[in-house]
Formats: sequence, structure tokens, C-alpha cells
Amino acid sequence: MTRSVITTDNAPSPSAPLSQGIRKGPVLQISGQLPFDPYTGAVVGTTVAEQTAQVLRNVTAVLEAGGAGLEDVVMLRVYLTDPAHLPELNEAYATAVGEPFPARTTVYMQLPPGLLVEIDALAVLDD
Repeated sequence: MTRSVITTDNAPSPSAPLSQGIRKGPVLQISGQLPFDPYTGAVVGTTVAEQTAQVLRNVTAVLEAGGAGLEDVVMLRVYLTDPAHLPELNEAYATAVGEPFPARTTVYMQLPPGLLVEIDALAVLDD
């Protein structure tokens, strides 16, 4: 199986040595996405809900570039800066992702100033 790099202008360009996504066979791994506007590079939103919505738009853009969609996601890993943000994250996440929800892990960590959430995704395609 060939390993393919997935890139799109509809998600922020990585500022670190990583790919937006990698696909090998039916498996597509999306690198952690942050709440940056892919066209301006600006942080979108000051709340967890606003940032979560933008992060998931970025995740979706990379998924689509790799031939997948949210319905193909089997696992999302969420990185939050503050446990107090979990209820707000859950509400925005449920709205954006929809049922049936993929498996999920939530980890609390420090992100750069102004950033409240990061999400990566693992998708498995039918082909």
C-alpha cells in the first residue's frame, strides 16, 4: 500500500514539520487542527464553542481532501486547555459532528496563548 500525503488550501498550512493528513490504504489520519482561518491565518473565535466549530471545519476540509467525511471518522482526539470548558466543547462538538458519534478521547494540555482546543481525527474508508 502506498502512503499518500493529503493537503488542502481549505485548512491551515502546517507551521511545523507535519502533513495535514496521511492516507495509507483505507486509513486516513488527520493531524491536529487548530482554530485558524485557512485563508487569513487568524485565530477564529475567543470561546471554546467558536474555536471548536472552526477546528472541526478544518478537520472536515482535510478529510474531504483525502476522500472522506465525518461519517468515516472512527476516532477524534480532543485537546482542551481547561477542564471547565468541557460542557461548552461537548455542546459545540455534538452540533458539528452529529450522531452516531465517533469514539473520542479528551486530553487537557497547554496550547499557545489564545488557543483553547485542538482536534485530530482517524478515518477508515470503505475502499
